[in-house]
Amino acid sequence: MDFERSDFPKDFVFGAATAAYQIEGHKFGGAGPTHWDTFAAGPGNVVRAEDGALACDHYHRFAEDLDLLKDAGMDAYRFSTSWARVMPDGRTVNPEGLDFYDRLVDAMLERGLQPFQTLYHWELPSALADQGGWMNRDTCHYFGDFTDVITDRIGDRVHAIATINEPWCVSYLSHFLGHHAPGLKDIRAAARAMHHINLAHGIAMTRLRAKGMENCGIVINFDHNDPADDTPQAAQATKTADAINNRWFIEAVTQGSYPDEALAGFAPHLPANWQDDMKEISQPIDFLGVNYYKRHIIAANQNTVWPKVDIMQGPGDKTQMGWEIFPAGLSALLIRLSEDYVGDLPMYVTENGMAWDDHLENGAVADPERTQFISDHIVATKRAIDAGANVQGFFYWSLLDNYEWAFGYEKRFGIIHVDFETLKRTPKASYHALKSAIAR
Repeated sequence: MDFERSDFPKDFVFGAATAAYQIEGHKFGGAGPTHWDTFAAGPGNVVRAEDGALACDHYHRFAEDLDLLKDAGMDAYRFSTSWARVMPDGRTVNPEGLDFYDRLVDAMLERGLQPFQTLYHWELPSALADQGGWMNRDTCHYFGDFTDVITDRIGDRVHAIATINEPWCVSYLSHFLGHHAPGLKDIRAAARAMHHINLAHGIAMTRLRAKGMENCGIVINFDHNDPADDTPQAAQATKTADAINNRWFIEAVTQGSYPDEALAGFAPHLPANWQDDMKEISQPIDFLGVNYYKRHIIAANQNTVWPKVDIMQGPGDKTQMGWEIFPAGLSALLIRLSEDYVGDLPMYVTENGMAWDDHLENGAVADPERTQFISDHIVATKRAIDAGANVQGFFYWSLLDNYEWAFGYEKRFGIIHVDFETLKRTPKASYHALKSAIAR
């Protein structure tokens, strides 16, 4: 790789990330059903109708997985705690779930890994989905209760807590575009979910601060958007797409407002008196988690519903997901966030990675494309640091090949190959290259 650990500040954190439902094996330990189980059972929603019942069986194999993290020379592990495992109906505590996360955090600390916790990475308990899920304001308060329960158990040992992972995916992708659970295509549902997921963040922050917790923030996913041409129509379409995909969440959290270009479509459908929630939503955070994967090219399209945009992939090389590989977008994003929104607030690249059609051959996986991808994006992060952005860590997505949501087990993001029949773990060439680059 084209960098080494000494190129970065002394305390810069290198790690890898996962999410509970994608790796743990949701059929174990008394976890309750989620809206992802229901979504996966619907026709055409998920490749081969696969779900997270077994996944990577991290529930039983976490010691092996954490050993692989430690052996790679990682400093930290970004993991999530499943709401439906801790509270199977969203409200009633499951002692087995709490015990599992107790063991998991202790095992990280035993290996010298800093635990970076994410409270919610999309596994909404079915009982709350039955009551409207993120369209229902009550869900935000139940999420606050979950925050209390899990923090009372492991909050004394985690290094950092993020409230929500990728609120755009939780709300817009899931309630307007219909690609994720609950699979709706409804502007009113989307507007309410987009506000309520921000409110859930705010309520969780209030609960965490009441307990004296520090190093608390949120993880937001961002895209880099460029107009398709030089026309005013493409410029306006790009502003609208940026407002929905990027600015809605960062401006709510840092400024207590929503962008006008997004309100143009959402305002009639937002909950009554939504403005009253913005103070709680925008209370100070201690860090911002930044997830970045790709660039989009934006064009106007007057022949479709609002927001009347076409979102396309750029001309560069693509990952297995069909996403354009565009490392310069990460540098530009981190600098923009620093200059326009967070100033000197610490930022972490909490997810960045690529899916590739990996194959295990003779006991090894050669993935030079991923090795180059990781190198280019970590170098892009260094360029942002050199330009003044206070980026304090980089977490590769993902540690393991896993359940990739609507793509089932078909897309492989891991630096560790998982055979989904035997569950055998095999570090890929990219794992070994990253290990060498970050060696002390």
